[in-house]
Amino acid sequence: MKISKLANQGLMLETSKVRKKRNTKRNRIDASTINLRSYIDTRYNYLSVKRIFDIVVSSLVIVLIFSWLFPILWLLIKLDSKGPVFFVQKRVGFLGRSFPCLKFRTMYNNSEANTKQATEDDPRITRMGRFLRHSNLDEIPQFLNVLVGHMSVVGPRPHMYQDCSNFSMVVDAYKFRNLMKPGITGLAQVKGYRGPAQSFDKIFRRYQWDAFYVRNAGFWLDMRIVHRTAMQTLSYIFSKFVVIEELPGVAIGNEWIEPKRVLN
Repeated sequence: MKISKLANQGLMLETSKVRKKRNTKRNRIDASTINLRSYIDTRYNYLSVKRIFDIVVSSLVIVLIFSWLFPILWLLIKLDSKGPVFFVQKRVGFLGRSFPCLKFRTMYNNSEANTKQATEDDPRITRMGRFLRHSNLDEIPQFLNVLVGHMSVVGPRPHMYQDCSNFSMVVDAYKFRNLMKPGITGLAQVKGYRGPAQSFDKIFRRYQWDAFYVRNAGFWLDMRIVHRTAMQTLSYIFSKFVVIEELPGVAIGNEWIEPKRVLN
């Protein structure tokens, strides 16, 4: 089954051919264009385990976290601003298919919600919404998307249609990233490429990490991304209650962590 022109509401996935390289750990997909059947065949076991992992994790999060966190956030969101608790938006998913992506509402009601990216100091973002965005808690409802199969726990972040169209005109074969289900978290996000992408460098760097993930996706890479995401989320929430004046730089593996100041 060759993907040369998969269309969904005007979206085209520009892919056609695959080349496989042998690796001691797993087969790697090496191309900006790809054959879907070959891709699935080389990753069948991984994709099966990944789906089981998604069902187990999303079920646990919904029962153990979402069940009690939802009423608390519902009350805080309602007290902070008028409007619905959930924000539902059509996003680009697996192979360019449309799906309703769930989030806790982080903005005031506005007419540009489906076309304009949020910026760091965006006046549309509510006070509660700013905390939800930085802590990633606004994405907790997306575990419902994971449970029904629209998304995965780990994968390239889903874009709204306007962004996907714009980015595709900037980076060739940008929709290559749609060969994997979109994720609640992804490699680009833990590497720091999250939030608005309004320059070529940010768009291209984000695509590089997403494409790297599609070519090298594996269970242990997913576990590292989940672990890094959890640490980043807990670190942000913890920082809101503890004032840290300055931390020395430290080296972890080959990565140098620069000192940061947290002001509250």
